[in-house]
Amino acid sequence: MEAGKRKTMVHLEFQDLLPIMARKLGGDGLINELCKGYRMLMDGDKGVITIDSLKKNSVLMGLQDFSEEELKNMIREGDMDGDGALDQIEFCILMFRLSPDLSDVAQELLHKSEQN
Repeated sequence: MEAGKRKTMVHLEFQDLLPIMARKLGGDGLINELCKGYRMLMDGDKGVITIDSLKKNSVLMGLQDFSEEELKNMIREGDMDGDGALDQIEFCILMFRLSPDLSDVAQELLHKSEQN
């Protein structure tokens, strides 16, 4: 590496990867991956993502550096029914909301399917 030039590290969040995943996997593949992510984070006994299950499993999704307050905010942001947890639909909606570029990819996939 030349003097004066530094290697830049890029930090990507899970939601930043959603458009890339959608292009690579297609719509059905993306939904399957979101479902896998949901299952990794959920409380197996309750069947929803709770703050405790999110804290416990956060390392699996690269969220280990988030504070408890940030994790609580994630739950609050996606919790549409006010039960303090995320069900699978709430999780998927939250992931789509956090990734605005995903709507462009969805339109591309829709356009492709209409041409076939």
